[in-house]
Amino acid sequence: MTQNFVASCLAHGVAVLGAGNMGAGIAQKIAQEGIPVFLCDCTYELANKGKDKIALLLAEGVDKRLFDTAEMERILARITPTDELQVVKEVALVIEAVFEDMAVKEKLFSELHQICVPHTIFTTNTSSLSVEQLGRVSGRPQEFAGIHFFYHPAKNKLLEVIAAPGTSRQTERALWDFARAIKKIAIKTADSAGFAVNRFFVPWLNEAVRLYAEGIANIATIEDTAKDTFKIAMGPFELMNVTGIPIALHAATSLGRTFGQFYEAAPLLAEQVDSGKLWLLDGSIEAAKRDEVQERLLGCVFLIATTLVDEGVASREDTDRGATVGLRWAEGPFQMMNRLGTSKACELVEKFIARYPYLSFPHSLKQVASKNTAWALSYLDMTIQDGVARIAFNRPEAMNALNPRVAGELRWRFEEAEANPKVEAIVFDGIGKAFVAGADIRFFVEALERNDFSQIYEFTAEGQDLFKRIAQSGKPTVALVNGIAYGGGAELALACQKIVVGPMAQFAFPETGIGIYPGLGGTQRVPRKIGRELARHLVFTGQSLGASDALAVGLADAVVSDSECTMLDDLERAHLAVTRARDSQPHTTHLPGWAEVAIILFSDQNVAETLAGKMPVSLNPELHATAEKILKTLSYKAPVALRIAARLINDGASMSLDEGLALELACLKEIFSTEDAYEGLSSLGKRRPVYKGK
Repeated sequence: MTQNFVASCLAHGVAVLGAGNMGAGIAQKIAQEGIPVFLCDCTYELANKGKDKIALLLAEGVDKRLFDTAEMERILARITPTDELQVVKEVALVIEAVFEDMAVKEKLFSELHQICVPHTIFTTNTSSLSVEQLGRVSGRPQEFAGIHFFYHPAKNKLLEVIAAPGTSRQTERALWDFARAIKKIAIKTADSAGFAVNRFFVPWLNEAVRLYAEGIANIATIEDTAKDTFKIAMGPFELMNVTGIPIALHAATSLGRTFGQFYEAAPLLAEQVDSGKLWLLDGSIEAAKRDEVQERLLGCVFLIATTLVDEGVASREDTDRGATVGLRWAEGPFQMMNRLGTSKACELVEKFIARYPYLSFPHSLKQVASKNTAWALSYLDMTIQDGVARIAFNRPEAMNALNPRVAGELRWRFEEAEANPKVEAIVFDGIGKAFVAGADIRFFVEALERNDFSQIYEFTAEGQDLFKRIAQSGKPTVALVNGIAYGGGAELALACQKIVVGPMAQFAFPETGIGIYPGLGGTQRVPRKIGRELARHLVFTGQSLGASDALAVGLADAVVSDSECTMLDDLERAHLAVTRARDSQPHTTHLPGWAEVAIILFSDQNVAETLAGKMPVSLNPELHATAEKILKTLSYKAPVALRIAARLINDGASMSLDEGLALELACLKEIFSTEDAYEGLSSLGKRRPVYKGK
């Protein structure tokens, strides 16, 4: 079923039941990803009102230039408002998003079971009711599950996938494929009230209300402390104002019914709902009260996050992902505990439980704290089937960026696969929008601020060594790139023996734009793959290459199509990538126009003039417009990084690969000692860096 499930969604559509804010948002997201949607409600007027809401949001997207008017019209054309359940008879998937009333939902699913074809999967977007109970009354418990979207569904990337005890593995796999098709970052949770995210987020809101009600601090202080502690744009009270205070009350009430006294809504929360007013956020910040607010909020989150993991509701990694993706916190609970130290986290939880002595201390936290060790967090998945090991980066909240911890786990996974006699080929893949979007810039910035170059050197040296191992493996190594592969991600792909691309592949070497140069083999492997001239162009300009251009210039070796990426599951795509890599032949397609100009500009004869910002005299005037764009791009790059990268490419041409990589490593201190390196790295995403050439 899973191989054809997304195709079935495209052919027969998806039904969203309930055209309120949540249901309309779900329908919008699905339609934006090219899948037809029936937006259903009890009257046509309500269903059409839901579509009108979508039209308003899409118009805002046009104003922000997220897409054009023609695309907006195509999205709206995929949405069919209706009040007739019969029209959804043959849809591949039903998503129920009506209000939280068990009797209403049970009646609706009972009716749908009589209407829909047997293979239609039923899902509920409930955030508080039992998925298992709804599955039983649906008449098809094996084809029933929960998929919990977060507000606003068209913008928030998180999706909780909840398999009840009766849910079949085929249904669960189909929903994971659907999540990927609509570009959601999915996490797996058990069928437990609040699932993963609301289980700790709602008590976090509730505890903020208690802090205010007890007179510990005013709202302004609680807001400011929460924003600073969790690195968020809005504190708990502003969040409730925006998303709806009654929603917070309903969620806390539901959790209280299941988990008891601590989870019950604070009386002041109910009073605020009864008043019909928003929380007043004004007031002066009371600095002396910040510590107690911070300790209470952290203790609450650490206690509940650890408890839900102990109960098997979600993994530590998915709990963190829920916080960073769904709530947009800078770190998840387990990442925060590791940063603060698990013994400190233990102290905060002990202090918190002293206020609520009926709560139990999480056993696992006590264990790690007693040893003062960090929580083990995994960012790579490995699956092996029929001779192929698929090693997938699963850190989508950070675009699968590399840091020492991720690189260490990559080495461990690769060595495990290489040593396994059942593994005949190894495929590297990425979950989410990225293959690997380069190195984690924060790691470099923090090391420079500590004046600790040794960490940067060690990370790069170990990375080079690992990439050599991958390149020289006796088992075929294949990079399956269907997303962003920038910097270290492109260098990892180049270290693999073959690169297979999907339609969403994007390669780039942006390092000279942030004050450094590619240090994991980029200045050495790129010239050996596509020639010095094009290598100089890519490394110096940072130009991004899509799948077709990567194939045309020889950076990529083979391709998997859009339909193959959509319809095949992860392991099937990995097997296909191995086949395509094995059968790949050198490409004979014509070079794109920019590449022909780049070959002239960055030839051995012209490269010095080009780097000096001068147009080569020998260049055909018809090519000047393209050349001027390239020269303008170079003017924004760090001069020292350009000079060192040029030297590495030039000198590496007369060396063995191993000698060239050693030279690349030897120049690290020179580049990271420059003012430009810190300027470029620290300004990323904030402003355009200003380089001094020092």
